[in-house]
Amino acid sequence: MARWLVRLCCLLSLCGVALPALAHKPSDSYLALDVHGAQVSGQWDIALRDLDFAIGLDQDGDGKLTWDEIRARHAAIAAYALERLALSTSQGPCTLKANQQLIDNHTDGAYSVLRFTATCPAAIESLDLDYRLFADVDPQHKGLLRLTHDGETSTAIFDPQHARQTLAVAAPDRWRQFATYIKEGVWHIWIGYDHILFLLSLLLPAVLLAPPANNLRGAFIDVLKVVTAFTLAHSLTLTLASLSLISLPSRLVESAIAASVVLAAVNNIYPLFRTRRPVAAFAFGLLHGFGFASVLGDLGLPQGALITSLLGFNVGVELGQLCIVAVFLPLAYVLRHTRFYRWLLTGGSALIALLAMAWFIERAFDVRLFGA
Repeated sequence: MARWLVRLCCLLSLCGVALPALAHKPSDSYLALDVHGAQVSGQWDIALRDLDFAIGLDQDGDGKLTWDEIRARHAAIAAYALERLALSTSQGPCTLKANQQLIDNHTDGAYSVLRFTATCPAAIESLDLDYRLFADVDPQHKGLLRLTHDGETSTAIFDPQHARQTLAVAAPDRWRQFATYIKEGVWHIWIGYDHILFLLSLLLPAVLLAPPANNLRGAFIDVLKVVTAFTLAHSLTLTLASLSLISLPSRLVESAIAASVVLAAVNNIYPLFRTRRPVAAFAFGLLHGFGFASVLGDLGLPQGALITSLLGFNVGVELGQLCIVAVFLPLAYVLRHTRFYRWLLTGGSALIALLAMAWFIERAFDVRLFGA
């Protein structure tokens, strides 16, 4: 049993080392559909970096995309995208036609903006969508949909496991939207290795602190303080950023998040704020909230739909964190007096700090240390 616990702790502490590239913002596209009778006006924002990987936009191979290179591939971009999107109604399939293509900047870089129209056989009451963009090259890619009709807005999230969905255009299902964003929030925290390692770095000392935190109840109270402080902080900035009341450049936010992981890990080796970890969790949680907000902010939802999505996403993030704590705390308490746990606190924290420093260099200076 003890050997199994040790192996599991090793896996938890080193999971970020195995997949360093996943600490960056996942691949997303933003699909907006406006329904008028039997017609659909669409706008599809797709990251240029993702298109470059899939179909090749950088013609001279210098690592930089120019407007001429992108314009020369407009037909290829439209064909690639629209071949991977199908709209239909109960009366039959809709015909898609590409129109204008532009460039826009989102929080994480430049996007190709593909505008198109869809003509359906009859007035649309419900719309069936089959979304397959990047399904063959990136299993973690997600498509965030905003569907509007007569002032009503509904949303959905597509991925390879949920590629086909049906949405009613007249009466958006708010509970379905809420549940969808809960799931997205859980998934976002679970694949956000920088967020996970930051949280684990703050939690590692919890079972080793002086009384009253040297028992399971005391350790739980200490962990609760840290997690609550982090939750309050990131919920605050997530809300403000999603409502467009505060905005920071993605590069600055992602670099600061990496720096927060470095400091949290170093604190376990050389005390910087060991007795004030909840305060540090709150301060750094403000930064992490901006990272969470990038998913919702770029979708451009109206206030009613945004509040539903925001609440669901926030609940999902908290559930994801609680799952991590539920796994971590009992294991850490069982192993707290072992030599392995002492090594994990120092050696594991050193590995986390080194990894996070590499992330910081990548994000702050726009270089690649781990390859493509």
